[in-house]
Amino acid sequence: MSASGGTKAIVAALGANLAIAVAKFVAFAFSGSSSMLAEGVHSIADSGNQGLLLLGGKKAKRAATAEHPFGYGRERYIYGFLVSIVLFTIGGVFALYEGYEKIHEPHVLDNWFWPVGVLIFAIIAEGFSFRTAIKESNELRGQQTWTQFVRRAKAPELPVVLLEDFGALVGLVLALGGVGLTLATGNGIWDGIGTMCIGALLVLIALVLAAETKSLLLGEAAGPEDVAKIREAIVDGDVVTRVIHMRTLHLGPEELLVAAKIAVEHDDTAAEVAKAIDAAEARIREAVPIARVIYLEPDIYSETAAAAGNDPEATPGGH
Repeated sequence: MSASGGTKAIVAALGANLAIAVAKFVAFAFSGSSSMLAEGVHSIADSGNQGLLLLGGKKAKRAATAEHPFGYGRERYIYGFLVSIVLFTIGGVFALYEGYEKIHEPHVLDNWFWPVGVLIFAIIAEGFSFRTAIKESNELRGQQTWTQFVRRAKAPELPVVLLEDFGALVGLVLALGGVGLTLATGNGIWDGIGTMCIGALLVLIALVLAAETKSLLLGEAAGPEDVAKIREAIVDGDVVTRVIHMRTLHLGPEELLVAAKIAVEHDDTAAEVAKAIDAAEARIREAVPIARVIYLEPDIYSETAAAAGNDPEATPGGH
């Protein structure tokens, strides 16, 4: 996995979640807090998620084969989607169930200092992990807002870790609130309510992650900035006069396919056209280095055909 895959953020999150999971289960054993049990399962699910992301990054490095000529870059999207499913089924649904049970059969917490101490420790550890994810993301985010970054990022790992860590921090605050209100009122129902809130939060985050990674799995085009760079790089104003129509597709987070029909002059020789195509491919790769698979088809541009419609299958037509 490349640096843009956020390996450092994943490893930091994995280490934090494993330590936190152990602490939460110990706190649950001594206190009987359902919030602690739900949070412990949440941390185990998160640890598994980070393991899946690392596995996906490793599998994506495999070389292309005759059966998979475009390589295995989309493995990272598949494992990112699996993470959203795991977060939903194990983390969110379990927390909702546990909270429901606790509301119907509340009980006062034993050894309250265990869950409070563990929650404070967990907030500190998750804060460190979240800080690492933010630092890694800022190197790629540029001028985008955080919402835009999560929605437009082509590498799934950093958005996943960001949302997981954010959800974990909010969940810990909710758990601390549930435990605190239980201690203050002597009514264990607040612990159950806090657990239900954690479950609802995890389900919401899982749905967002599922929607974003599903879009990547279906195949997303290059971002508007890269599309503009590619269009500009193709046209040399001499042999290649315009882009008739173009399609781009991410084969993986760091591999882009470019297919375009380009307009050339009718009196150009085959050798001149071939040379111009080679030069255009070199300019594309210089402008957008992740454009690794490029197919350029020369054609004669027709104003009449172009005016007839915007059919990408037309020859030449379209734009």
